[in-house]
Amino acid sequence: MTTEKLLKKLERPAGKVDVVLDTDTYNEIDDQFALAYLIRSDEKLNLKAVYAAPFFNHHSVSPGDGMEKSYQEIHKILSLMGKEELKEITYKGSGRFLPGEKEAVDSPAAHDLIRRARERDEENPLYVIAIGAITNIASAILLEPSIIDKIVVVWLGGNSLDWHDNREFNAYQDIAAARVVFGCGVPLVQLPCMGVVSAFATTGPELEYWLKGKNKLCDYLVENTVNEAGLIGQTGCWSRVIWDVTAVAWLLDEDFMYDRYEHSPIPEYDGKWGFDKTRHMIKYVYGINRDSIFRDLFEKLAR
Repeated sequence: MTTEKLLKKLERPAGKVDVVLDTDTYNEIDDQFALAYLIRSDEKLNLKAVYAAPFFNHHSVSPGDGMEKSYQEIHKILSLMGKEELKEITYKGSGRFLPGEKEAVDSPAAHDLIRRARERDEENPLYVIAIGAITNIASAILLEPSIIDKIVVVWLGGNSLDWHDNREFNAYQDIAAARVVFGCGVPLVQLPCMGVVSAFATTGPELEYWLKGKNKLCDYLVENTVNEAGLIGQTGCWSRVIWDVTAVAWLLDEDFMYDRYEHSPIPEYDGKWGFDKTRHMIKYVYGINRDSIFRDLFEKLAR
């Protein structure tokens, strides 16, 4: 892909676009917000598929268990929203992280992405919103490298390029997959966590004011957020970052955030960023308008 074509694909699309969502939905509390926000943003985003991503933390006993629980959580959110028909386009992803940068992990999600990407015209790419370990996307690219001409990846992962390390949850779980995606030349929009998206925080009282009692979905989101805060020991004056919403928001409104072009950084195995000014360009988000995004999010969820 020429530099001119790459930069053109990294421009925020003006009209309605087709998207798929890759999500480790049971990992925390933010993926649920992001999935619901995407569905409620159908004036701009046409959801074609949802993929369950692997994760491993205190909510799972293995990456595969995390993926299975995420798959079930996706179904739960869809039921709360009365979107039963979307369960038919929800797919299980990888049961493990990449064993290396040359070896894909087979999954229904990876094959569905390949199929959908092959059907696209290069001038009308499929947007892949990824908000977990990027295993499924890297696997699809390894299995069928030609799809990089047919997709644009919007990934919430890694920390700010100015942050002191890159030991961010989505990135550090599967460094091999991150290296595949950052190195293959696919059009990539990165939303870094610490130092950028970490500003997208809300509180229990704010959630209760805007969402509590509005509908079944909102009540679940508020309860789930408050319970998670208690589970990890947050008491008194606490806040939670609803990270993953911002990946959806990047496609919705250019006033929601600030971005620029950067040479694709290198996720290193030692938890740092590597840099090479000869590498291709990516779109790098360096700032967000927290209040504007939350206003849009709360209005859509509560309607």
